[in-house]
Amino acid sequence: MRVALLGPVAWRTPPHHYGPWEQVTSLLAEGLTARGIDVTLFATLDSVTSGSLDGVCPRGYADDPSLDGRVWEAMHVAHALSRSGEFDLVHSHLDWLPLAFAGHCRAPLLTTVHGFSGTGILPAYARARSAYVSISDADRAPELDYTATVHHGIDLDAFPFDPVGGRRLIAFGRVHPDKGTHTAIEIARRAGLPLTICGIVQDERYFEREVAPKIDGEQVRFLGPVGPERRGEILGSGAALLHPIAFDEPFGLSVVESMACGTPVVAYRRGSMAEVVDQGVTGFLVDSLDEAVTAVSRISTVDRAGCRAQAERRFSADQMVANYLRIYHEMVGQNSRLIVSDGRADHAIG
Repeated sequence: MRVALLGPVAWRTPPHHYGPWEQVTSLLAEGLTARGIDVTLFATLDSVTSGSLDGVCPRGYADDPSLDGRVWEAMHVAHALSRSGEFDLVHSHLDWLPLAFAGHCRAPLLTTVHGFSGTGILPAYARARSAYVSISDADRAPELDYTATVHHGIDLDAFPFDPVGGRRLIAFGRVHPDKGTHTAIEIARRAGLPLTICGIVQDERYFEREVAPKIDGEQVRFLGPVGPERRGEILGSGAALLHPIAFDEPFGLSVVESMACGTPVVAYRRGSMAEVVDQGVTGFLVDSLDEAVTAVSRISTVDRAGCRAQAERRFSADQMVANYLRIYHEMVGQNSRLIVSDGRADHAIG
């Protein structure tokens, strides 16, 4: 089977630090290639993959101010779709833009919806000829039909189990009001525990007003964006991951990464969190700041080995790859039957 993975180009695949869409696309590309699938990854040209790499964008536009993201993303999509007839299936991990040109895709198109930036983009989804996968049941738009929900998987080897952890609480993700970084600081203060914050600053004004004044290097530490080589170490060394989100989280990769290290999660009950966090097993779901502080005081009741085991059962990269492969085979098989019934049995299925 020949599969084109249409990845994002905001950052390199896999990313140097932040880039959840790029990270998932990379894990899928590697897992498919390991299973003998002929994969072409369309990504930035400095990306790293075991499959074939193609693209036009020299590097991630989020890392290079000289690159206009709108222009390079459009050229990226146009280039990938110009080659779409060479594949049995095109799997997009981009936002809405490829859907606007889905009529030019000469292979079945599958789109993983990594999240909606707003309702204004829904017409592109509703009009496109594409199958859709949601990354959580909670992140489904009622206007769309979905083929399946496939939860993200992670490379468990990159997040080794830490049976002990430490005293510090962790806030891991982009620094933005949506992620509730200031709320994490307040939870830690009331719980009487130090906090380590990791992530890109996505809202500078918010950071300067709500976060920076409280960073003292001890009770509140800020490490900035943290690359793959340190994520497991930091998450594993925590007492708990705080995830006091102020929006409906589509999935939450850092939550799963933390659980894989054995570090339980205290998360606000919004979006996918009730789907991802198993109450009392991998952490606690709460509805307020007071409940979060209480949950932190109970965090020692969560068995870290059980937390790791649950992450292994539910969120491995292998499981994600297997789930996507089932969808691929179904879509490619349907397309093959359509071609044969139409008298044009000229598209060999690999």
